[in-house]
Amino acid sequence: MLRPSDRAPGLLLGERVLLPPTVELGGNVVIHEGTVIGGGVRIQDGAVIGKPVALGPRSTASRDPLPPVELGSDVTVCAGAVVVAGAQVGDGAVVGDQAHVRERTTIGQGTVIGRGTAVDNDVAIGARVKIQTGCYITAFSAVEDDVFVGPGVTLLNDNTMGRHGPGHQLRGATLRRACRVGGAAVLVPGVEVGEEAFVAAGTVVVSDVPARTVVMGVPGRVVRDVPEEDLLERWS
Repeated sequence: MLRPSDRAPGLLLGERVLLPPTVELGGNVVIHEGTVIGGGVRIQDGAVIGKPVALGPRSTASRDPLPPVELGSDVTVCAGAVVVAGAQVGDGAVVGDQAHVRERTTIGQGTVIGRGTAVDNDVAIGARVKIQTGCYITAFSAVEDDVFVGPGVTLLNDNTMGRHGPGHQLRGATLRRACRVGGAAVLVPGVEVGEEAFVAAGTVVVSDVPARTVVMGVPGRVVRDVPEEDLLERWS
């Protein structure tokens, strides 16, 4: 049950929510039952934390009870963002305006999720990742540390487009450490982008991308290696 709180204008709090004194709250924030919030967290206007899952009657997704959301220290959840029950957001991460983070997803320390980006259920995102505006990170994807994802990137996980039985296993993409994916690229289900690889803007990735290679085109093809001076170690 949600109850009004005088801690901030329009704030609604669920049971067993403790707000450290260093938490900053905007107006009309909703924080659901049991949510764990670290020190220095900022939650801006209209954000919803710990939203219960709402599944359709024909959905095959798990209906097991979900643990509360956990927001680490110094997390920022921007205006209008939604973090669904069961998600975990690491220290210093930012969930951008109107972004949506679903159940059983983990976001690592210092990672930024851009405005309007949708991070689906059962996604693992590492530390210091930059995911820009308007991306779709589909369920069962893995994004390792220091990855860059440009605006409008789409990850897919279902080759059948919904025409499969209940036992069918969806497979998202795997983005290995420090790879870079350019704006509006599309990654088909199950592909892997190798460590320090570079996917050019607008590429359609239909097969695995070897580590430290540059891929571009429709369909994507390897055109050269990533030069040594572009590797993350040179910029750290």
